[in-house]
Amino acid sequence: MEARGIDASGGKLTSTSEGDIEVEHGVLVIKRIRVHYSLAGCPADKREAAIRAHEHHASRCPVHKSIGDCIAMTTELQFV
Repeated sequence: MEARGIDASGGKLTSTSEGDIEVEHGVLVIKRIRVHYSLAGCPADKREAAIRAHEHHASRCPVHKSIGDCIAMTTELQFV
């Protein structure tokens, strides 16, 4: 966000995550992860840039690059 001139500091960009765990052959396995981002105070003229940043986020996210092929991951961005 900051690279696109969008202030994400001071808690303006927060996230929560949740996942689905299933049992396979007696072992707990993480199957799905959902990440919900909230961006506070984003000016209307910067929202399209924020959406584009979010759309390209996974390709630069270390976590997604590490486990994205093993665990289904989705993200969403909400403006608050």
